[in-house]
Amino acid sequence: MLPSVQKSIETSPPTTETGLTMELLELELSLDGFATGPKSFAAHVAAAAAEIGGAFLFELPASGLVENCDRIAVLRIPREGNVEMATIFACLEADGTTIRIETPDERTADLKNFAEAFVDVLQRI
Repeated sequence: MLPSVQKSIETSPPTTETGLTMELLELELSLDGFATGPKSFAAHVAAAAAEIGGAFLFELPASGLVENCDRIAVLRIPREGNVEMATIFACLEADGTTIRIETPDERTADLKNFAEAFVDVLQRI
């Protein structure tokens, strides 16, 4: 495995806590090898999310919200063995060619809450 993928897998939550491990692994493998820069980041991430039955919600500048990150794509992916979806972030690192997956934490809780409200609005339309 490539170092960037290995690092993300090691920090992924165990299956017993969130049920996301297999989906995160599949997504990270789909994102591996990205080398086309910020302009195609959203399209690349959206295609990778669709491959695992997930959805691309939106993309925005990181604005210091996540360390060493230039852009954040907000995704919904299926939880392993469950019909529920989980919100995660695909982060384009400052080098413009590396994408890593982050799960919401205290720092990104407001972004996660906004994404879930966004989904709620879309479902009502």
